[in-house]
Amino acid sequence: MVQYLVGSRASNLAKAQVREYLRPLRERFPETTFTHRVILEGGDKDRTSLLSRVSAVSGGSAFSTEQEAALVRGDVDVIVHSLKDLPTANPPGLVLLPPPEREDIGDALCGSTLAGLRKGAKVGTGAPRRTAQLLAVRPDLDVVPIRGNVPPRLKKIETEGLDAVVLAVAGLRRLGLDDAIGEVLPLDQFPPSPGQGALGIQVRTDENSNPLREILSTVGDVAVDAQVRAERALLAELHGGCSVPVGANAKTLPNGELRLFGQVTSLDGTVQISGALTGSAAEPEKLGAALAAELIDQGAHSILDAVRGVLAAR
Repeated sequence: MVQYLVGSRASNLAKAQVREYLRPLRERFPETTFTHRVILEGGDKDRTSLLSRVSAVSGGSAFSTEQEAALVRGDVDVIVHSLKDLPTANPPGLVLLPPPEREDIGDALCGSTLAGLRKGAKVGTGAPRRTAQLLAVRPDLDVVPIRGNVPPRLKKIETEGLDAVVLAVAGLRRLGLDDAIGEVLPLDQFPPSPGQGALGIQVRTDENSNPLREILSTVGDVAVDAQVRAERALLAELHGGCSVPVGANAKTLPNGELRLFGQVTSLDGTVQISGALTGSAAEPEKLGAALAAELIDQGAHSILDAVRGVLAAR
């Protein structure tokens, strides 16, 4: 019997994602054993500092650096990430496989609806993108920075007197917390982080990993793969990362083409640019780069440079 070690973060959501990913694999390959290993990341150890600062200390990403290092060392054979947490470039020797079917990509307002929030309401989120998008639609809101796993962030509505918090629909559903959703925010105003709702399946590129890659390829979704590659290419061309207010939403059209929508917002919500392009699903990176060029022509770099300056000063 062949055994493979599957790594992930230690949160309940990360464990739920691993179970979700392995369920069909265990059914299809009963003679193969998949053993889960948890790996602590910088963002899990430090829940108070800004993510941009944690990422800088980690030398990469607050939520993926340690896992990728473990994969490179051979401590595990595959990592199951939340794709939105991954940098757009793979470390040498590692590659992303096509992810399985994607969960809902949207953001949810928990504790209220957007229209139901009183003037000056306190809304919790630790993401610059969500902060910027909220203020663009409701500049009267008092956005409060919060960090942590999904259930503790939900609890902050009670413990910190918040009127609402913003969380990914995918995480809530994977944890069985659908009842906490007050409203799924509209995608045209609140496009998600590139890759949101999708799993990031990362393996080594060496020949020894070929048998595992063949097994994992049986659950990959080609349409989802094209979507997330387009979204991540847009982010890469903008020189963005997990800590910048860039939203992206790629949709597979009935004719098989991809429609990519992208948005860049200033931290205070006062400046917002967006655009959309349709292109071949066979060349998702080309589509992402083309839309990025349009957003850059509209002033995306000046917005993002200002954002990075503010975040670096905090």
